[in-house]
Amino acid sequence: MVGDKGWKKWLVISFFLLPNFIGFLVFIGIPILTSLGLSFTKWDLLSTPEFIGFDNYKGIIEDTEFWSALKNTLLFIIAYLPTVLIIALGIAMLLNKNMKGRAFFRAAYFIPVVSSWVAVSLIWKWLFNPTYGLVNYFLSWFGFVGPDWLQDPQWAMIAIVLTSVWKDTGFVMVLFLAGLQNISETYYEAAEIDGASPIKKFLHITIPLLTPTTFFILIISLINSFQVFDQVMIMTEGGPAGSTTVLVQKIYNHAFRYFEMGYASAVSWVLFLIIFIVTLIQNRLQKRWVDYEQ
Repeated sequence: MVGDKGWKKWLVISFFLLPNFIGFLVFIGIPILTSLGLSFTKWDLLSTPEFIGFDNYKGIIEDTEFWSALKNTLLFIIAYLPTVLIIALGIAMLLNKNMKGRAFFRAAYFIPVVSSWVAVSLIWKWLFNPTYGLVNYFLSWFGFVGPDWLQDPQWAMIAIVLTSVWKDTGFVMVLFLAGLQNISETYYEAAEIDGASPIKKFLHITIPLLTPTTFFILIISLINSFQVFDQVMIMTEGGPAGSTTVLVQKIYNHAFRYFEMGYASAVSWVLFLIIFIVTLIQNRLQKRWVDYEQ
């Protein structure tokens, strides 16, 4: 049995937790459950929702645009994830060493992370302009004729990936930096005594002991990548010819352009299931390659 002091303690805890719980319930919990209910209806935001069962989900299976958006999302992830991991790890290893201006460079690389996606996307949209953009101007120094980045279906997604990598590298770098600083120097000292080369120390010490950090980065990066939207919306609006239309862009279009809120809710739940399954698979596979012992 809980005594008087125990009940008073729980009342105090509940008093402080209640505002956050109410906020979660009103702004997250109820909307999530509402969207699940709407996914079984046909609703144009004006008329009364009409229950249609699983028709929206059947429509998704037959919707070629959905599969195209899923393919574009996966292509973005395949190009973005390895690139941002490799670049961020390389920068983190450089900034983990004793060097002049280390604090400045750490802050400089993190500035894009705290910048607004709207501002970043507008700047890079200008940089990728084929006529007066600095990217093509820089390429011309080396004798290359730059493409029409955002209007060419073959290059538009690459431009989105490069923009995303530029903005997110600082965040991933900080996580890798924290992981590197958690590795004891005694491992490297012992390896040097055994005559290990820098490459062997990287492959057999740094990489294995960074696996917990890498696993965490993979989880959050994959979840964020499946929800890529802001840069696509501002830079290409899903074009050209649907080459950069991603799943969240499709949800937005059906909800606020075509006023098919029920269908948009169904697609959002399918996206949730995809993210959930991928995260679950990652969590199961981590036992094979993540080493939590140091």
